[in-house]
Amino acid sequence: MKPHELTRQVMVGSVPMGGGAPIVVQSMLNAKATDVDANLRQIDALAEAGCEVVRMAIPRKDCLDAFEAVCAKSPLPVVADVHFSAEIAVQAALRGAAKLRINPGNIGGLEKTNEVIDAAKQVHIPIRIGVNAGSLDPELKKRDDLTLPQKLAQSAADYVEHFENRGFTDIVVSAKAHDVQAIIETNRLLASMIPQVPLHIGVTEAGTAFQGLIKSASGLGILLEEGIGDTLRISLTDDPVLEVRACWTLLSALSLRARGPELISCPTCGRCQVDLISLAKQVEEKLAFVEKPLKVAVMGCVVNGPGEASDADAGVACGDGSGVVFVNGEVVKKVPEDLIVEALMETISAL
Repeated sequence: MKPHELTRQVMVGSVPMGGGAPIVVQSMLNAKATDVDANLRQIDALAEAGCEVVRMAIPRKDCLDAFEAVCAKSPLPVVADVHFSAEIAVQAALRGAAKLRINPGNIGGLEKTNEVIDAAKQVHIPIRIGVNAGSLDPELKKRDDLTLPQKLAQSAADYVEHFENRGFTDIVVSAKAHDVQAIIETNRLLASMIPQVPLHIGVTEAGTAFQGLIKSASGLGILLEEGIGDTLRISLTDDPVLEVRACWTLLSALSLRARGPELISCPTCGRCQVDLISLAKQVEEKLAFVEKPLKVAVMGCVVNGPGEASDADAGVACGDGSGVVFVNGEVVKKVPEDLIVEALMETISAL
């Protein structure tokens, strides 16, 4: 069995996480923590994109009322992201959080962590223990005999032992850094050291869309292929909706989960006689609102046309200012270039 099939299952609201459940797609809100309507609008957009669990930061006590209001109206389970204040974490649990995300290293130590554990136990919600490279325990951080992945994994494992010794097992663990190799090695260690605990995987501070997508896909793709990871967030300095779309694209590419179409498009070359880049981008934008798990091809010429993309459910192969639309490799119509996108989308709608 793969590691993610062996972990203990926890419930985040109505969403199962771990124990072989489908890998959960997450994102984080970036609207002002006091603006209830803005956060709910963002949650609606994320839910439409396929987000299953959403996280909301609570930086101050005066944000708790807004957090409670968001929890009450949100269509998705809301995780409270709390740093530096056990009191806020306790209040978030009591005010409707579906899960807490804390780092015992900056929440006030184990004594304060115990207060949070007791609150979570009282309302029957899980806790994600989040360990980051930038906030390791001082004693562990200064050890020269351990690598960064070893420090991160050991820190998380120590916290898990403390939680379990207190009889609290509704735990998820994340150990993050911005270095891809460190993320891979850390999570491999965690899967070995605490195989019973669901893992939240992600590359923190991955960067803007271009760099962040590449770093996240390379690191998380390796882990997911090895069966490591029960939930993921692709963290980007960008619109959170893009994070969700990226998560689904990665899961689909690895044949782990599918939601929405996969776009197959060829690189342009001297044979191409249409504006293929523009066509592919238009199709991609329209496919973002399609939930069917289809394969859709946009090909620049007959060389990479119906034959090479014959496994696509639908597609178009372009010629001199025109294109032939095909379904399962069979041509169904020929249209001029300005009608290609419309004709292709009509064909997809009929499938």
